[in-house]
Amino acid sequence: MPGTYQCSTRKSIIRLPGLITVIAISAGFGVLFSIFCIARITNKLKQQRAKKLRQKFFKKNHGLLLQQLISSNKDIAGRTRIFSLEELEQATNKFDQNRILGGGGHGMVYKGILSDQRIVAIKKAKIVVQREINQFINEVVILSQTNHRNVVKLFGCCLETEVPLLVYEFILNGTLSHHLHGESENPLSWKDRLRIAVETARAIAYLHSAASISVYHRDIKCANILLTDTLAAKISDFGASRSIAVDETGILTAVQGTYGYLDPEYYYTSRLTEKSDVYSFGVILAELLTRLESVFSSNSSEATSLASHFVSLIRDNRLSDILDTQIVEEGGADDAEVVARLAEACLRLKGEERPTMRQVEKKLDDVQTLKVNLNSQITRVNQNATNHHPYKRSKGGEGTRLYSLEKEFIESSDFPR
Repeated sequence: MPGTYQCSTRKSIIRLPGLITVIAISAGFGVLFSIFCIARITNKLKQQRAKKLRQKFFKKNHGLLLQQLISSNKDIAGRTRIFSLEELEQATNKFDQNRILGGGGHGMVYKGILSDQRIVAIKKAKIVVQREINQFINEVVILSQTNHRNVVKLFGCCLETEVPLLVYEFILNGTLSHHLHGESENPLSWKDRLRIAVETARAIAYLHSAASISVYHRDIKCANILLTDTLAAKISDFGASRSIAVDETGILTAVQGTYGYLDPEYYYTSRLTEKSDVYSFGVILAELLTRLESVFSSNSSEATSLASHFVSLIRDNRLSDILDTQIVEEGGADDAEVVARLAEACLRLKGEERPTMRQVEKKLDDVQTLKVNLNSQITRVNQNATNHHPYKRSKGGEGTRLYSLEKEFIESSDFPR
């Protein structure tokens, strides 16, 4: 108004929203900062709890003992190491389902790629019971002390989880069981089957008598024999194995194994000996000869044990009734006869009447060596016949002599009783 002042509230009205905005922004930043701090503190507490839990599992899983075992032996230290959980999570993309190679009721096997670009198989158990944990630790201890080209290599383990994780070499070609009984595109030839039998026998014989400690596997079966890209055999899964002193002949223990492969004498007496593995290997030989599973359905739709059925046929001289026709087509019937007799010896009910794995290995090696030598001699004879008589097929005595040599070998086969 002219000559005086009028106080206006417009200024204060204009300033009030700005003040509110400043207060709101400040409060918002304060809340965000508080949330960030709380999240960091919570995350740190979680990390500390996880670290303490990993340390607890490490001690519970005998990590200190394994560390001492590895550090005290340079050979073991060069082959086996203890991995952190973080390393294996990174190797498997946090155990992504797309990395699963296989598994069953007891656990899963994942494909992993380590930081040094090695491809590995990582075994992770599902069932959290002390017996499973003890089996995992048992497998680590046994495999860390074995070194054989036909035994799967254990690169190490992780002990920072409730159940330890085992890290193996990656075997590309699956199991022998899959190749014999699955729908494999390329069925195993008799030559490959014979070589797989020799390599498996050699590995078991090594475990029984040549390793630093004697090891009884207790679960020898086709599903536990892995095949490489060149179809070389590798024995795996030592969770049920038992190591014993060299001077011991057997131990009383709870019965473990797989139905169809289980030694009847061990089942009834609970006394585990090296001959229990011999019996299981006899079942594998029968599978290699027949391509039937250890327990199969007969014509009457009843489950039949391959071991008992096979032995009864061999004793009645009826191998041809059960022999895989592919073996006959490939000209391996005579070799199969020798291997069948060996399988029957391995499947005898009394362990003392079965051969040792060293004897089994030697017999199979003799069959394989004789076959190789005969094939090379036949090849040379055919080449000579072609060179000297290009228009006449050889009917001379050399072929007969070779046949007689093979027949003599078969008829001279004997097994310890």
